[in-house]
Amino acid sequence: MAQSSQATGGLASIPALLQRNAAQFANKDAYREKEFGIWQTWTWAETEKEIEALALGLINLGVEEGDFVAIIGRNRPYFYWSMVAAQSVGAVPVPVYNDSAADEMEYILGHCGAKYAIVEDQEQVDKVIEIQEHLHQFKHMIYIDPRGLRKYDHHQLHEFSHIQAQGRAAHDEWITDLEARRSKLTYDSTCVMLYTSGTTGKPKGVVLSNRNVIESAKNSVEFDNLGAGEEILAYLPMAWVGDFIFSVGQSYWTGFCVNCPESADTMMTDLREIGPTYYFAPPRVFETQLTSVMIRMEDAGKMKYRMFHHFMNHAKKVGGDILDGKPVGLLDRLKYKLGDMLVYGPLKDTLGFGRVRVGYTAGEAIGPEIFEFYRSLGINLKQLYGQTEATVFITAQPDGEVRADTVGVPSPDVEIKIDDKGEIHYRSPGVFVEYFNNPESTASTKDAEGWVATGDAGFFEEGSGHLRIIDRAKDVGKMADGSMFAPKYVENKLKFYPDILEAVLFGNGRDRCVAFINIDLTAVGNWAERNNIPYASYQELAGHPKVLESIQSHVETVNQSVADDPMLAGCQIHRFLVLHKELDADDGEMTRTRKVRRVVVAEKFKDLVDALYGGASSVSTTTEVTYEDGRKGSISATLDLRDAKVVPMASKVAAE
Repeated sequence: MAQSSQATGGLASIPALLQRNAAQFANKDAYREKEFGIWQTWTWAETEKEIEALALGLINLGVEEGDFVAIIGRNRPYFYWSMVAAQSVGAVPVPVYNDSAADEMEYILGHCGAKYAIVEDQEQVDKVIEIQEHLHQFKHMIYIDPRGLRKYDHHQLHEFSHIQAQGRAAHDEWITDLEARRSKLTYDSTCVMLYTSGTTGKPKGVVLSNRNVIESAKNSVEFDNLGAGEEILAYLPMAWVGDFIFSVGQSYWTGFCVNCPESADTMMTDLREIGPTYYFAPPRVFETQLTSVMIRMEDAGKMKYRMFHHFMNHAKKVGGDILDGKPVGLLDRLKYKLGDMLVYGPLKDTLGFGRVRVGYTAGEAIGPEIFEFYRSLGINLKQLYGQTEATVFITAQPDGEVRADTVGVPSPDVEIKIDDKGEIHYRSPGVFVEYFNNPESTASTKDAEGWVATGDAGFFEEGSGHLRIIDRAKDVGKMADGSMFAPKYVENKLKFYPDILEAVLFGNGRDRCVAFINIDLTAVGNWAERNNIPYASYQELAGHPKVLESIQSHVETVNQSVADDPMLAGCQIHRFLVLHKELDADDGEMTRTRKVRRVVVAEKFKDLVDALYGGASSVSTTTEVTYEDGRKGSISATLDLRDAKVVPMASKVAAE
């Protein structure tokens, strides 16, 4: 507690920060949510009352200190309140991905021993009921949206507003108990348990303390000079550590406002209306937005099309330098200012980025071309490197030192070292307490001195002191000739193209690289409509000869680019195919955070990998798929396998 008193003014828990904010920022907006097209707002004083009523209701329901409370739903103020209410009564909130299948929920709720769940609607209630017979410890479920639930058995099922009403009614009975529980919370009390995405196996429960969350929030806020006036949009999965640190940790530390969109479908509209000043998104979101922009420009008139590309070419040359305050000629500045009036400014407003002062991307590597596109518009987009186990922050890019090929310098109070094999290790106040009920994994990840092995390979640049990430250490390998194999580098270059949604590279231990490609149905479908090309399914469009020709041209352009890097030139793609289905989390091919499970993909599509290396021109395959309602089915297809031009290394060296 001594450290907490010095560093955070004695505020040793998120509920303590709530009490401070309710007093210090009483009438300032804390939460907004768009409902029925109208923004509903709660001040910090109102938020404190809502959370206290829920906390009293939880005590009245029987929630005890140390109980685990599952939180399942999309980003809504009620769920953020639920997490803080659970903390207030000494329980541990466990956010769960709301699009998880029932068996995934069963694993997480069973693993942590959740006795209570706070869910959004009938869909989530049905999922929990489906698995409830396997959760012997489970007691009660609370739901927010009552539609469709009137005739359900309500002995263990309760409406959120009723629990709050019961809490208010029992205020005098339980307030002393609540205050006693809050006062017991220390810097080392558990704040939240977040499950990893499970890229290589079953998800692990990462236990984060108040120290982890508050110290990480405080240091990151100071690093970027964030204040109570910031506006953020909370749209990322609540079960992801990124959303927790921004929407809970930093929000409660600074007192800034968290805005929740009406739905995933209205997210872009809501983003434009809010105009956040502080914005975070994984690369996938920026890739999707860029694809949308490029699709719209293809439909624009000739004058708009030419003007857009003319000024964007200029922005690529000088936009980043102007943003970083570097010297740029007067004529170039004037032309950029004109471009800002005609193209960059309207485009930023359309994307919802017109007021962004600090923007971050993380989660996985972003393609350099995508990163530079946004910065060229004048958006202060930066990269950070982090993990759930670090409470996000390991490195971040300071203003004026932003580059596409690094992830910045160590974040405040973070120490980093690189071992003999090139793996990155770190130590910081954000280092997780443990993996829940998994001492073996805890010991293999975190040593006795608090150093955590990231599983990522990288190195520090001489001179700049910036960290460069090569790839996941387990994914980095060597080609048969001894040259480096780093798939993510090539995959991100491919994903810059609007019509490529996902790419998976193979080649470790082989004499050459091959790739799977997923087309972006939105982008390619738009192209098909403009060219009067009929199609009945994703599969039919993915196999269209003109689509394959377009993808081949992208692959060969990327090969030219990859050949420019002597260290990774061996990763050029020799052969590729366009998959007949999108990689999907429901099929186990991706995590819920949209990371490819390489081992699963390699095993599931082994026949396709073998065909690419075997030299066949086509291959027939049948693949099992999972539908949204959980039913299984299969799809069959005959795929074209294509050769791509590569840049011969010897001739390139000779030419240079």
